[in-house]
Amino acid sequence: MNPPIEFTRQGQIGTVTLSNPGKLNALSVAHWNGLRDTMRRMALEAAQGSTLRAVVLRGAEGNFAAGADISEFQTVRSNVAEGTQYHEETVKGALVAIAECPVPTVALIEGACVGGGLEIACSCDLRIAAESSRFGVPINRLGFPLAHSEMAGLLGLVGKAVTLEILLEGRVFGAQEAYDKGLLTRIVADTEVEKESYATAARIAAGGPNAARANKRWVRRLTAAAEPLNDAEVREHFAFFDSDEYREGVRSFLAKTKPNFN
Repeated sequence: MNPPIEFTRQGQIGTVTLSNPGKLNALSVAHWNGLRDTMRRMALEAAQGSTLRAVVLRGAEGNFAAGADISEFQTVRSNVAEGTQYHEETVKGALVAIAECPVPTVALIEGACVGGGLEIACSCDLRIAAESSRFGVPINRLGFPLAHSEMAGLLGLVGKAVTLEILLEGRVFGAQEAYDKGLLTRIVADTEVEKESYATAARIAAGGPNAARANKRWVRRLTAAAEPLNDAEVREHFAFFDSDEYREGVRSFLAKTKPNFN
């Protein structure tokens, strides 16, 4: 069985691969934790003088990642306490580790890149997508909002109007629309996306590594960020885990029926 997160390296370029066979690489707790640990390890090695200069993040079997593994929801996020820990520690920990890793990251996007998969891609520095890839955050039909800490990456990339469009409609859309919305760096033919993603990583690796890391650091520092939510706002945000709407959304998804939101 493939590990949920696999790291390989060829010269100065590393590859992080998400794998969940038969589920479009849906993201389990093991994926989030493995991704966090892998990115933190790279950050530590970079601080110690690693020669790694670029990392490509991709999914196995022709898909990037199709959101969270909803089959886990009833065991890992069935109430407010579990849900808060899941989002504030598990998912946020992985996304922050990607965004703050000093080594430049390139998302190689094929197939489905939705929900948590899109959050991962938004945390990368560059996003190279295949023409047939698909994007969106269709969680409105599941009866819960996007976690505030996960919304930050999308909001910072495309702004308020596009973020609201993506979340309120919950549509899944194609690569050209994703590019037009500002989600992507570039689109290439399906047969060329792997080649172009690694060529992008190679161009990064050919430049000065300290300059690249400085660019990452100062872009983050100079990008305006909202005041962090206070404890009361965090509790208010995650109160949805005790709602009938959330339970109905998850139930209907697992039962493959249309949700009945009263």
